Amino acid sequence: MRAVVYERGGASDVLRLVERRVPEPGPGEVRVRVAVSGVNPTDWKARHRGGLATTVPPGGQVPHQDGAGTVDAVGPGVDTGRIGQRVWIWEAAWQRADGTAQEAVVLPEDHAVELPGAASFDLGASLGIPGMTAHRALTVHPSGPNCLGPGALAGRTVLVAGGAGAVGHAAIELARWSGARVVTTVSSPAKAELAAAAGAHHVVNYRKPDAAEVIRKAAGRGVDIIVEVNPSANLRLDQHVLATGGVISVYADAGGSKLTVPIGPAMSANLRLQFVLVYTMPPAAKTQAIADLRAAVADGALDVGAKAGLPLHRFPLARTSAAHDAVEASVVGKVLVDVPG
Repeated sequence: MRAVVYERGGASDVLRLVERRVPEPGPGEVRVRVAVSGVNPTDWKARHRGGLATTVPPGGQVPHQDGAGTVDAVGPGVDTGRIGQRVWIWEAAWQRADGTAQEAVVLPEDHAVELPGAASFDLGASLGIPGMTAHRALTVHPSGPNCLGPGALAGRTVLVAGGAGAVGHAAIELARWSGARVVTTVSSPAKAELAAAAGAHHVVNYRKPDAAEVIRKAAGRGVDIIVEVNPSANLRLDQHVLATGGVISVYADAGGSKLTVPIGPAMSANLRLQFVLVYTMPPAAKTQAIADLRAAVADGALDVGAKAGLPLHRFPLARTSAAHDAVEASVVGKVLVDVPG
């Protein structure tokens, strides 16, 4: 079978297309024939520095955490009824050598989640890291909820910074599905159209001088939860619009690696600053995120593609390096790799 691997850290040219033997599932494992592989920022960052654990496994690393495909074999202890099941994959390459940038991947059966028949493989390959990150960001408020679903965020206002990105897109859809009033910030009219298509009630250009005013007006008593991609640049705005007792969920450092927090205003507002990284989330939070994402997909609350507010950028497996370059360049939308030749 064909697989993309890297044997050392570096630029995208360390990625090589090779032939490998088709793996066999062991106890508690399934084998998935991968149709689509999803690319996330942590994929190129891990490759650049030589792996998420900073070292490349012997024999090389197959990248990508997310994907979608069909179960075609199961190991001992796994229900044979899963053969033929359409699934989406999460954390395929976390602490393992085999991600989804290959024609078949073996992984623990709970890392392959059933995908409803109406849902596309494109959606499935876009769920893992973005969806679980968004879910965690929306469920760390000190007064809850710890799960999402219709009515779970009723009466709350959510601000999604960077609503045109993959995590921002998922956060808008999940918050809207859960009954929140959703405000999002963007930097251009084109991105505003995408955020609106995803379901945001109010879209604000954060570059305009009255952005904070507009957000406060849309939020009423203030924003309860902020899903934050760029804390270094946005903290001042966030503190101005956050409700007392609100939470800022930080999942990226797009604006820089350091964050200075004015203590007085933060203390006065009883502000909570919560950092989010999927890989080290508590196991219970991962389990809940997967359950809620399954429910959201079944309800038709999650979608991808330009009409849904998340344009897709496709690359064949042989051009995985170009897919990594696109994500590193912050292309607007979701980058997918079509695995079959």
